Amino acid sequence: MHAIKLYSYGPAENLRYESVPDPLPGPGEIRIAVHAVGVHFIETLFRRGIPIGPHPAPDLPTTFGQQVAGVVESVGEGVGSDLLGSRVVTSEVTSGGYASLAVAPAAGLTMLPDGLEYGAAVAMHSTGATTLGLLELAPVTASDVVLVMAAAGGIGTLLVQHAHRVGATVVGAAGGPAKTARVRSLGADLAVDYSTPGWTDVVRESAGDVTIVFDGVGGELGRSAFELLEGGRQVVFGQASGEWFHPEEAELKARGVTSCDGIGYLLGRQGGMDDLRDRALEAAASGELTPAVQSFPLERAAAAHAALESRNTMGKVILIP
Repeated sequence: MHAIKLYSYGPAENLRYESVPDPLPGPGEIRIAVHAVGVHFIETLFRRGIPIGPHPAPDLPTTFGQQVAGVVESVGEGVGSDLLGSRVVTSEVTSGGYASLAVAPAAGLTMLPDGLEYGAAVAMHSTGATTLGLLELAPVTASDVVLVMAAAGGIGTLLVQHAHRVGATVVGAAGGPAKTARVRSLGADLAVDYSTPGWTDVVRESAGDVTIVFDGVGGELGRSAFELLEGGRQVVFGQASGEWFHPEEAELKARGVTSCDGIGYLLGRQGGMDDLRDRALEAAASGELTPAVQSFPLERAAAAHAALESRNTMGKVILIP
């Protein structure tokens, strides 16, 4: 089979496309013929040898990727043959998902609804489930004015779609004209370019009082978004700027704002994420939500990493073997 190997920390060009031995499923495991694999920004940091929180940089050589969608093509000891041929998605790959074949525990599989294509399944299994979790923290109603930061990203595009569907006034903020055009096409009432001066003034003048901010950017842009709130809710779920923005307690009290740590909530959510994943896949299969997917051939994994690092992507980045 073919896989992407990393032998030394450094730039995206260090990712090498190679022919390697097929991985073998062990007891309780299955092997998947991979049709799509998710690429995560955190993997670009690991590629450079940067530890993230309690997670150290990986030992080398390594193959990234824990999240794949595809077809079960072999099973290990103790796994029923009835799984053969099943269309599945999992986030528990143990052999490295940047590959044409991947091994994962049979117990961690989710079956794909009929009609859902593999790239969308990868996007919804993580990004879609995260989106639904964030919406538990800040349910959106028709009376809300919702500001979505990083609105052209994987989570952002789904938040915009949902808020538009329930009748809220939707403001999508993103960087550059191509991304704001994309946000507008998703149903945003106002799409603003937060790389231009005065973007918050445009929001105030055109949309009125913001009641919910979904912040996947952080940093100074996150602060600017927060300052559009007088009362209402802030949900923090990302740091696309390179740093988190969490307001001080005094700032929250002064503005009457409730702030929620979206990632902390998801990590500690009672019952885990399985029900969110199932609901997200069904929402995509039914057409209720449509994930934005940007795909690269497996052999161009380095280009996918470079695009993520330069913020030159829209939606969920996947590799196609």
